[in-house]
Amino acid sequence: MIVYFSATGNSRHIAESIAEALNDTAVSIEDTASDFTLSDGENFGIITPFYWWQLSLPMREYLNNLTLKNSSYTYLVVTYGTTPGCCGEDARKILKKRGIELNASFSIRMPDNFTPIFDLSDPVKVKTELLFSEAQTSSVIRRIRSMETGDNTERKTPYAVRLVMNPMYNYERNTKHFYAENSCIGCGICAKNCPVQAIEIVDNKPVWIKKQCALCLRCLHHCPEFAIQFTQGFSKKHGQYIYPVNKN
Repeated sequence: MIVYFSATGNSRHIAESIAEALNDTAVSIEDTASDFTLSDGENFGIITPFYWWQLSLPMREYLNNLTLKNSSYTYLVVTYGTTPGCCGEDARKILKKRGIELNASFSIRMPDNFTPIFDLSDPVKVKTELLFSEAQTSSVIRRIRSMETGDNTERKTPYAVRLVMNPMYNYERNTKHFYAENSCIGCGICAKNCPVQAIEIVDNKPVWIKKQCALCLRCLHHCPEFAIQFTQGFSKKHGQYIYPVNKN
């Protein structure tokens, strides 16, 4: 069994690629419970993006409630743009509290969807990064098949980095940073797709009804009119991104 969280398709693609190669099943954490009793010899995979050098908030909350029995080999794969930070150790600590051993962690570099900072407007550059990620994915699949152990994430940082990055993340995910331009057509896709139900449509316009969200930017990247923007940085200039195969 493989569970994943994905806002714009990177982690979903990796989860489905690993599942296909290993004859396994991949399912979004938004579509499944967090209580698993596996068959003898069955492995358990966790695929997630990093947010501010730590686990994504939806995956963190999911793992904090995870019950897992009979896993022969439990592994984590982090998709990242600059560094996976402390995600390997972050997940290990959370799972240990749940009585679950994380046997291995890996990382795959992909286009970073945080477009307030990262520029994804050049399709050639994006395609080059995706081609590189495919080679990394093949390598990670071989290592999972061999049941390699240990924290194998690249460019990792000490766990103490959370002391610095978590307060920054909590500030950035204040929903006051989001707004909708006049080009918004009130389609409601943003509200429907928000993983933490932070958006409602009021008078055909999105309204952020929670003070904070996951900062996954799913609303921004899936908006058909590119009407949703982030006040800080260059989200408008840096374009939208959805993994090419995944349009939902």
